[in-house]
Amino acid sequence: MYKIAAIQMHALPKQPEANTATCIKMAQEAAQLGADLIVLPELWISGYYLSKSEFQEMAESPTGKTVTRFRELSKKLGVVMVVPFVEEDGEELYISLAVIEKSGELLTSFRKSFLWGREKAIFTPGKREYRVIETSLGLIGVLICADIEFPEPSRILALQGAEVIICPSVWSIPAENRWDIQLPARGLDNTVFVLGVNTVNEGSCGKSKLVAPNGEILCVAPRDEPYILLHDIDLSLISKARTDVPYLSDLDKSLIPGLSKVEIHEP
Repeated sequence: MYKIAAIQMHALPKQPEANTATCIKMAQEAAQLGADLIVLPELWISGYYLSKSEFQEMAESPTGKTVTRFRELSKKLGVVMVVPFVEEDGEELYISLAVIEKSGELLTSFRKSFLWGREKAIFTPGKREYRVIETSLGLIGVLICADIEFPEPSRILALQGAEVIICPSVWSIPAENRWDIQLPARGLDNTVFVLGVNTVNEGSCGKSKLVAPNGEILCVAPRDEPYILLHDIDLSLISKARTDVPYLSDLDKSLIPGLSKVEIHEP
């Protein structure tokens, strides 16, 4: 068992230093409250409704200033962190995240694979390759915002043994009903924990939430205010859910095209 924390915040447009200071302060508070795994929302450093040139001004590599700063913070606090950032690779921009071990080691980075709306004119989608990440706390899967609107990425992660699927997001008020439906659905369909981490203000609906492997919403943040959402991850709930609802063991895997390329971890 460990504690997971979602940092729900207002990402101030074009104010990276102020946003970084806010995230550091909230992460420190979450660690003081006992968090072992801390997750920041999508595009927290920049805000969402910017032009391509404005995003380019804040873009960097996985070894750049932002990820390096949070690697140092992870080591200092002794926590695992999931830190989204704006990535620049040559001429391409990506919405990315870094997974950082509590030692400060950069375990991996991931690029958002399904872009939504205006993002398509600014960013490049990452490869649709989904791999679980082995951390000191267990096996996690990461997706970004619209990635979780499609059932397949979550299913692939679950079949590889993911215990928790983490989804940093900027989820809008008009799409709030999908947030309320799809996160519990991804948890129940795959009998895994799902953590959705959202921003507030600037048109976002907040409501960061943790879903149990049986689809139950364990906790949810307010719609319109910064908040540290903190809850236990009791991994024994996964085996209980899979006994009660044996979706994965009953699944006919031949129904999923391309699944032969994925290393399956039988539940």
